[in-house]
Order: sequence, then structure tokens, then C-alpha cells
Amino acid sequence: MSAPIQAETLSDVAVAVLSTADAARKAAASRAAASAWAEGTVAGLGEAVVPARPARPARPELRRPGDMPRRGAGKSVDKRIALLHAIAHIELNAIDLAWDIIARFAGEGLPRAFFDDWVSVADEEAKHFSLLSGRLASLGAAYGDLPAHDGLWEAAEATAHDLLARLAVVPLVLEARGLDVTPAMIVRMERFGDDETAAILRIIYEDEIGHVAIGMRWFEQVCGQRDVAPEPTWRALVAKHFKGELKPPFNDEARAQAGMTRTFYSASPG
Repeated sequence: MSAPIQAETLSDVAVAVLSTADAARKAAASRAAASAWAEGTVAGLGEAVVPARPARPARPELRRPGDMPRRGAGKSVDKRIALLHAIAHIELNAIDLAWDIIARFAGEGLPRAFFDDWVSVADEEAKHFSLLSGRLASLGAAYGDLPAHDGLWEAAEATAHDLLARLAVVPLVLEARGLDVTPAMIVRMERFGDDETAAILRIIYEDEIGHVAIGMRWFEQVCGQRDVAPEPTWRALVAKHFKGELKPPFNDEARAQAGMTRTFYSASPG
């Protein structure tokens, strides 16, 4: 699917993935890059010029979140395709978000473990995208067939200046929200008899608990380095950089597994 990335450092690898427009090739490049890092064939961290926006395919058409058509929750194939397409779009963005945090903050003196964690996230997000793409294909559809929103990358742009802000918003708001909504999707797919989609969503759900845990761990560590208290800092950063409200219901059990206590999110920040 994708030729090996020719790059000397992890930052180069990250920029190469970010600069890959084709969605399937981006996912394949992400997995290949993660394998290369794990195998030690990438020569250190390095630094690189990070693109302001990742390369994207010509399709899907990107719209503002408020301009997106409402998705129904029924069992028809078209409605399941719309759901799968929306999640695939989130996972494609998540690939880029993981590589962006690696390359953008490579010069901040972070330990190797930080980059190991986010490379593993990038690998799993690519796995998720590939699973969803395969399921779409089995239903006669493909990523790009429907419009998608650009809200996720707006969050990346709003936090590009500060690692702590990025950690506060992307894993600890956006990915944490996935923990809240995915179990109901799994139940709905099982009720409709779509066990294949349910199984994919269950894989994504379990992996995302780990991603939120990674975000929580590094958020707390960077707070410690800056000598600030995590909870009020998170609330202030979310109020400043996240467009929207934190609305229940919350999946307290999954969030707790990820190390995110209820006192973090029990009331809207600000």
C-alpha cells in the first residue's frame, strides 16, 4: 500500500505521514513508521518544520461542524455507512494529531517515553482507520463518499502553541468524549445484528481508554514540570481553547480506568 518512509529522524517520519494526502496511504505510512521506531531503525528524535495543516485527499468535502447533515441512528445500511464514515474521519484526524504532537513538540526536552507513547497512539489510530475502511468497503462504500467536518483540526490549530493546551483538549476532551458515546453505539450495532461493526467499535473503545490514559499521564507530568495544579489548569485551558461545552452523560468507569477522576469534568470548566 505504501513505500517505506525515507527519513532519518522521528520528526522527519512524522512530517512525512502528515504530508501524505491519500487516506489509505497515510494509515499505512503511520503503521510503517511506528514499526520503524519500535525496531530502532529511526535515528533519534530530530527536529523538522511541521506543516500547519496535514495533507488531505480531495474527498471528502470538508464542512464546518454546523453545516453537517444530521445522522440518524437507525439500522439501515445508509445510516450505518454514515456513522462509520464519521468515525473513520475522526480516526484519520487522530493519526495526524498523534504525529503532529510528536513533531511539533520535539524540541521541548521530553523523555523518550513521551514519544514512545504517541507513536503507539498513531499506530492504533491507523489500525482503527483501516478497520473502518474495510467495513465501509464491505457495505459498498468508501471513505470520502460523504462530507465531513473540520472541527478536529480546528482544535489542533487552537493548541499548536502549547503542549499543555494540546494535551488538555485533544486526549482529555475529544478522545475522552469517545469513551462516553461509543458503548451506546456498540449496543445499537449488536441490537441491529451488525456484530462486525460492533466488534470494530469495541476494539476502538478499548484502545481509546489507553489513549486517554496517555494524555492524562503526560498532562499531569507537564503540570508538575510547570508547577501548576492539574485540575484548575485543565479547566482553564479547556475554557480558553475548546469551542463547545462538556455535556453529560459521562462514562465515569472508562474515564476512571484512564486515570481521569470525576472532579476533572463534573462541571463545565470556566
